Amino acid sequence: MTTDDKTNTKNQDGFSEFEKLLEKFDYNFKKGNIVKGKVVGYRSNDVLIDIGAKTTARVPVRELSNGSLKTPQEILPQDDQEKEFLIIREEDEDGQLTLSYKKVMLAYSWKELERLKEEDAVVEAEVTAEVKGGILVDVLGIRGFVPSSHIRTKDVEELIGQKIQLKILSVDSKQNNLIMSHRKVVSEQQAEQRKSLFDIVKEGSIVEGEIVRLADFGAFVDIGGIDGLLPLSQISWRWVDHPADILSVGEKIKVQVIGIDEEKQRVSLSLKSLQPDPWDEAAKVIKEGEVIKGNVIRIKHFGAFVEVYPGVEALLPFKDLLEYQNKTNTTVQVGQEIETVILKFNIEDRRISLTTPVSYTPESFETEEKQENTFVKDEESFE
Repeated sequence: MTTDDKTNTKNQDGFSEFEKLLEKFDYNFKKGNIVKGKVVGYRSNDVLIDIGAKTTARVPVRELSNGSLKTPQEILPQDDQEKEFLIIREEDEDGQLTLSYKKVMLAYSWKELERLKEEDAVVEAEVTAEVKGGILVDVLGIRGFVPSSHIRTKDVEELIGQKIQLKILSVDSKQNNLIMSHRKVVSEQQAEQRKSLFDIVKEGSIVEGEIVRLADFGAFVDIGGIDGLLPLSQISWRWVDHPADILSVGEKIKVQVIGIDEEKQRVSLSLKSLQPDPWDEAAKVIKEGEVIKGNVIRIKHFGAFVEVYPGVEALLPFKDLLEYQNKTNTTVQVGQEIETVILKFNIEDRRISLTTPVSYTPESFETEEKQENTFVKDEESFE
């Protein structure tokens, strides 16, 4: 073999080895592969990436992020940090590869969301829009959906642009489906608050709360994670037809805890217990046998309730009411002022029995006890 032949063989062997390396090198830059690279520059619609290929690769602006308002320089700063990219198109006529940054980030985001769901972790997300049936949120660059039934707020529009805490109900990267819950987070937080509150709040405690709902039978007051019930009878010493006559939703009030049921997690509240007891004051000024004017508060089948002192009501039995109307030729109405006579003042039972001057006789005192017992029976039936 001549020297030239040896040289040609060596060159051929060397070229053969180079081709093998090149083939192996090209294999790493196939569509669908993950590569690492550094940012080396920017163009109007691309970010240039050095991934160790023959030419710099490009990341189109649309492949930077999923709807982010950040600039390319903010998303992919030019530094010495290597980042991962997905090859989405192989070499073009210029030998340039096309990469995606957002697809890699989304893949990591889906994986992270799956982990967070397994751990039942709380996730912070930004509310981006209100849609039919719920709201859309952005979490780790992925769009999620929160159904209306899982939103715990009074005004959904106020949430737009705000960050809220959520828990993941379901996550499916193949279907691009992420369902989340706000209510679950709030409910669990309130459960913890209730547990702590029951360790602190005792019967007789005075607490501050916010009225969250009004009903015919009373008002619900949020006292720090627990919605306590303020019954209609505990709102005021005076007669109240409906809580809305005195209270309003969103109003902050101080109330006293008068009952606690930890097993059912119920708290009973009172507003009137924080007010002076009008019966104690009435006992100082009202005497039996005294003629006193009062306003008719309400009329029932067994008689009329008359306010004889602010916050103190007494019963005028129906027969006395009827006799008064007949003798005065009037029809007594709610809100009307009439003259009454105090037959008996029972401070222990907080009951006052009445008659009217037109019905009053010394014998009235003898029948008063019977009238009062009838009143008690009728009133309890009414209650």
